[in-house]
Amino acid sequence: MSNFVIEPADRIKRLPPYLFGKLNALKLEKRRQDIDIIDLGMGNPMDGAPKIVIDKLCEAAQDPRNHRYSASKGIYNLRRDMAQKYERKWGVSLDPETELLACIGSKEGFSHLCLAMLGPGDTAIVADPAFPIHIYGVALAGGNVITVPLGCDQKFLDTIAYVCEHLFPRPKLLILNYPHNPTSMTVEPGFFETVVDVAKRFRIAVIHDFAYGETAFDGYKPPSFLSAKGAKDVGVEFTTMSKPYGMAGFRIGFCAGNKEMINALATIKGYYDYGIFQPVQIASIIAMRHCEKEIAAQNAKYQARRDVVCDGLRRLGWQVEPPRASMFVWTKFPVEQSNGKGSIDFAMELLEHAYVAMAPGRAFGENGEYYMRIALVENEHRLRQAIRNISRYIQGKEVPGKRRKYTRK
Repeated sequence: MSNFVIEPADRIKRLPPYLFGKLNALKLEKRRQDIDIIDLGMGNPMDGAPKIVIDKLCEAAQDPRNHRYSASKGIYNLRRDMAQKYERKWGVSLDPETELLACIGSKEGFSHLCLAMLGPGDTAIVADPAFPIHIYGVALAGGNVITVPLGCDQKFLDTIAYVCEHLFPRPKLLILNYPHNPTSMTVEPGFFETVVDVAKRFRIAVIHDFAYGETAFDGYKPPSFLSAKGAKDVGVEFTTMSKPYGMAGFRIGFCAGNKEMINALATIKGYYDYGIFQPVQIASIIAMRHCEKEIAAQNAKYQARRDVVCDGLRRLGWQVEPPRASMFVWTKFPVEQSNGKGSIDFAMELLEHAYVAMAPGRAFGENGEYYMRIALVENEHRLRQAIRNISRYIQGKEVPGKRRKYTRK
């Protein structure tokens, strides 16, 4: 018998165990038993893209010219329309040629930008809790992560300044995300002015993840990092078609801002990919030109779902603040209801016995413990059922395991 063992690269070994792994395995097991799981774990839009977008996608896919390799940074017309959108929505002027790049979803773009910006010995500052790729994209690039407690005020920025002042060598990258995933935390426009000041003072580059910049409620308008004076001097911002247009599976996003960072990302992508399927890019142009009303309609759905979830959680005795933006509710559960268990074990219990899947806060960092992230992806009826199921379980009552509504072939 051979003793030969294939060893993966050290970068793989740097990654911790995937905390969603056990939850996903249990969810799959339940579904194989035909048990209806109300899945509020992943922020995976389920309402579909606008019809006009689908029609254009189908039309463009019929043209053999669109079957060829595309440009790795995106076709010019797509970048031009995104620049026009930035000007229209956030008052930001961008050069489509040098200050904008299309990526295969913002997650891919972010990961490759970390690869372009960081190497062994380099450090990035990330808030805790954090969207996992903001941590692991740095790790996969060979860099180190310094976490600071998440905030949206001067105290938070003072903490970042303190880290920059006392860490040697100084951090190279500051990663921000507002509206925030998982907590839905938001900021006011003046916040980014101070971010730019800190970045210039300590010569640290900024990446702002603006994935939920168009998913907002109650009249709140999330500010773009790039709208702050001098922002393009110090950093970039990622946006996506996934949330506002229901195009998550299309895998298309954008990086905008600092020319040097855009060029570095374009260089990496030039080696790694041949660009996005061109009909998807063409359909995205149509979305940006014609689907503003659809964004508003989708936000109204999320807001109604938010209200159902927040009202229900309050009745359960959970701590919750209705979010002004994002497609998540971030809620703290009473420890006595989990019998002292942390969020991962409690999430497993709720999936096992209440048939509701939620994302445990601990999966996003130490400061996420005893919280749950609830994705507003199901309709209001299903959300009310999820609350009822949780209520029955924490009261010690049995929750009926409903069968999924489909017929096996």
